[in-house]
Amino acid sequence: MGLEMESMAAAIGVSVPVLRFLLCFVATIPVSFVWRLMPGTAAKHFYAAASGAFLSYLSFGGTSNLLFLFPMAFCYVSMLLFRRYAGIFTFYAGFAYLISCHVYYMSGDAWKDGGIDATGALMVLILKIISCAINYSDGLLKEEGLREAQMKNQLIHRPSILQYVGYCLCCGSHFAGPVYEMKDYLEWTEGKGIWLRSKDKSSPSPYGAMFRAIIQAAICMGIYLYLVPHFPLSRFNEPIYHQWGFCHRLFYQYMSGFTARWKYYFIWSISEVAIIISGLGFSGWSESSPPKPLWHHAKNVDILGVELATSAVQLPIVWNIQVSTWLRHYVYDRLVQTGKKPGFLQLLATQTVSAIWHGLYPGYIIFFVQSALMIAGSRVIYRWQQSVANYTLLRTVLMLTNFAYTLLVLNYSCIGFLVLSLEETLASYRSVHFVGTIVPIIFILLGKIIKPARPPRAKAQKIQ
Repeated sequence: MGLEMESMAAAIGVSVPVLRFLLCFVATIPVSFVWRLMPGTAAKHFYAAASGAFLSYLSFGGTSNLLFLFPMAFCYVSMLLFRRYAGIFTFYAGFAYLISCHVYYMSGDAWKDGGIDATGALMVLILKIISCAINYSDGLLKEEGLREAQMKNQLIHRPSILQYVGYCLCCGSHFAGPVYEMKDYLEWTEGKGIWLRSKDKSSPSPYGAMFRAIIQAAICMGIYLYLVPHFPLSRFNEPIYHQWGFCHRLFYQYMSGFTARWKYYFIWSISEVAIIISGLGFSGWSESSPPKPLWHHAKNVDILGVELATSAVQLPIVWNIQVSTWLRHYVYDRLVQTGKKPGFLQLLATQTVSAIWHGLYPGYIIFFVQSALMIAGSRVIYRWQQSVANYTLLRTVLMLTNFAYTLLVLNYSCIGFLVLSLEETLASYRSVHFVGTIVPIIFILLGKIIKPARPPRAKAQKIQ
């Protein structure tokens, strides 16, 4: 069996640990389907927990489940003893634990060298337990003054241990997401909310959406395997890269980022298949006639939305969608004081949390600071677009400018996310004269000088 694994791994160009992970990851699809056959809610919760723990054991080894045990236990004890502060305690303790694991395992280096460990699954788990604890704390608050997301997700009653462990380890999203809420998990398992079945409501068929996601996963893997030999990250350290001209180096940075994204598209497409086939991915019915089932809970990326984004502001909405939603609900929105508008500091704080969640590598930190600058600069261009709504040509020029700006800065910035080290990140940025850092700063400063005119209607309302 070991020789077969080695030959299979060599055939697709990965290490044996990565191949083992991929096989277990793909296995989440049939395992998620079997969940539908479990009789009763208790059996479903137990199956979700046991299957997730078993696949973790097969993929990462016997210590993986021990790695998950401490944060899971800390969160539940906090909810049991300190309900009002359980969210805060779990947030800080969860991130402190995750940081210590990032430092200990140095997963980024392992991933670059073809290794893999359980910290990726731990990252997903930490977000799930934090949202669970915060929503349980929110259950003490009155509905007045709560945001829509808080009202939707707050937990009035503490989940049982079986419900909680099933939520944490549910195999469909345990490895790579998507992140989802405890309340959705409970309603899905118990057949409540949008999952409630009656004579008037038929059960949505997952098979059409599932096959589309499978085809998408196959295409993504094919594109990645074709491109990666032509655009390896190692070339940034080769003399030939530095012999190229500015435009050639900039193009290579774009293609390196473009190539790497297809790996993530593949991973998220497989997760999408598992979540859809389990039924958890169902998010309601369309308003079309006849209505069609929607599967937004399973979706973690909009590929065309990323590659053809006309504004950097759109990227958090279409990339790693469920994590971006988590950051918005549990970091960004909660940093904004009531009655005040969010600003750059809230955006920077949110991106910093995202960077720490990914790991403490300088490349991650730089990338997410860069992304805060990128979004802030794009907002300036977008405000200019809105202020010239009556001038079609000028609005089109600004839209194309925003598209080119997003394309440039995104693929420049993401090199730090890929190479990780401070030296390599700065070297790659320096090779194109820090253009992706300078351009956003220029637009941010111009936004302070060239302020868009207010729409006529807004002016008229102010006069009245």
